[in-house]
Amino acid sequence: MFSKSCQYAIRAIIYISIQSKKGNKVSIKEVSNEVDSPEHFTAKILQKLSRKNFIKSTKGPKGGFYLDEEDMNLSLIDIVREIDGDQLFVGCGLGLKACSDLHPCPIHEDYKKIKMKLICMLENYKIGMLLGDDDLKSILLK
Repeated sequence: MFSKSCQYAIRAIIYISIQSKKGNKVSIKEVSNEVDSPEHFTAKILQKLSRKNFIKSTKGPKGGFYLDEEDMNLSLIDIVREIDGDQLFVGCGLGLKACSDLHPCPIHEDYKKIKMKLICMLENYKIGMLLGDDDLKSILLK
């Protein structure tokens, strides 16, 4: 459902938040290794998230990426919209350009309900809510 970039971004933010809760800052290389994402690709994603203030970064020997308490309240929908845009939430389920409430495709009404539930779910899940059992974390991130 989400692009590979969006999946990597979500996993990266989860990993960074886990480390931030422990007081650690992480490097691009560490994030890349932990979420099984190409390093160059991870760097682009983290730079984009940092420019939008979804994550913080500091330079230097003790630098790296981290989240503060306020960042933990970031909704998943914010990340999805930043990386994938709004097409998932506004587009036709069949990819038809002319589909609308006035001229619906065959799945329009059912897909509209699904989109609304998805939006609601993603708005309600905050990054801080995704931090759970340590054993589960290693399974979720790869």
